[in-house]
Amino acid sequence: AVSLLDLPPLDRPVAPRDVTGPVALAAVATIPMYLGAAVRYYLLHRRRPAAMLISIVTAFTLLAEAMLAVTLADKWHLSWWEWHLLLTAAFVFVAYSAYVQYGREGSSAGLFDAITLAQTGRDVRAQYEAALEDLVSVLERRERTGGDPAVAAGLGERFGLTEGQRAVLDRAGAALAAERGLSRRLAALVAVGEQARLGLSDEQFLDRVLAEVRPAYGDVRVELGGQVHGGHPLTVKGRVAGVLRAPQATSERDADLLATLASQLSIALENARLYRELETLFRRYLSPDVAAALLADPDQAALGGSVVEVTALFADLRGFTTFSEAVAPGEIVRMLNRYHGVAVPCILDNGGTIVQFVGDALLALFNAPARQPDHAHRAVRAALAMQAAVDAIAEREPDWPRFRVGANTGPALVGNIGSEALRGFNAMGDAVNVAARLQGLAEPGQVVVGEATLRAVGAAVRARPLGDLAVKGRVQPVRAYVVTGHA
Repeated sequence: AVSLLDLPPLDRPVAPRDVTGPVALAAVATIPMYLGAAVRYYLLHRRRPAAMLISIVTAFTLLAEAMLAVTLADKWHLSWWEWHLLLTAAFVFVAYSAYVQYGREGSSAGLFDAITLAQTGRDVRAQYEAALEDLVSVLERRERTGGDPAVAAGLGERFGLTEGQRAVLDRAGAALAAERGLSRRLAALVAVGEQARLGLSDEQFLDRVLAEVRPAYGDVRVELGGQVHGGHPLTVKGRVAGVLRAPQATSERDADLLATLASQLSIALENARLYRELETLFRRYLSPDVAAALLADPDQAALGGSVVEVTALFADLRGFTTFSEAVAPGEIVRMLNRYHGVAVPCILDNGGTIVQFVGDALLALFNAPARQPDHAHRAVRAALAMQAAVDAIAEREPDWPRFRVGANTGPALVGNIGSEALRGFNAMGDAVNVAARLQGLAEPGQVVVGEATLRAVGAAVRARPLGDLAVKGRVQPVRAYVVTGHA
């Protein structure tokens, strides 16, 4: 419009073109380069939308248009001013986008991150990862040596940090090291409480605890006894049980942490002794596997169970009732304790779980609660060992009744059975019932097993078939075998 109206400064006569010849060719060649850059930044915007990228795309497009105006326009004065206006508009758009981004973020940090190409971003991340590795290495050296190396010494040269920035980084590193130390000490306190549930002796417990505590607290020592001279006292059930000695605290926080450690050690030591008492009590009334499972996870005492393939072993004394009528009660108790005294180790040594004693009988399970791939073999081995041990007693006590044993393999419901007030670990199912019936069919001194048990044991034992036997409470007959010994 200014040119058509011949208004200043475009009222002068038309002058020769300033952009001609090779210069014109070079100018024309820049146009597709500007447009190519605009397209590339637009594709980058499609992947990572950002206002800054749109402004860059617009700027490159305007630059291409400005170059076109300078190269092809007939009136040089007009094209010259158009070129300046378009160029100015391009960079004003970029500046405005930066202003908008600054208003959103409230900081100039990362203002132009959106226009970073993927390879540049990877290179920058690699540099920062290396710098963080250096920072971690410095902190680890400080923790190992106890020194106070400058954290920013190597990083300052790599990134050209000022003295003020290095000082800030050093303070941040010191604070981070202090926080890491605090985290290790708090983790050690948690570990102390976990060690209490292992049922160890006081010495074993303290050895494990100190191994956890010393990396975080330094040369910590514990002395058990009733005399305390200095240090932090350890109390168990309101009485002094020992003393915790540690390096001199350098701050109020360190002193508080040492006092907390002494308190936690006192609680853990009392709990460790309590677990030992409970373990001793449990193991007298429960099979070791069941006791260990309950101590490790009390939730396993909940009512319910699951179907598991087990080998059930039943044993009782043939002629026990007649024997009981003829002897005094004290003699009955002595006989049962002698027999069970040799039978129980045979079962436990082979990994069995004794579920219950009923008068002269006992029931043991294999593959529950602990899983045992060779549970059938373990059960037969335990049964043969029981009979051998009982034979040795019977040679000295010929009037005493003898054990007869039945074992069978199959699925059973295994778990806690009873009520909320009282419950017991037990197994139910056809496999268990058949084991009881096979025991009833055995002669004194015999071990009778079902077909599934013999098939699982294979050629490891010698056996004599008894044929298909009818058993009480079962419609289908049971194929049974007398185990005569190891193969």
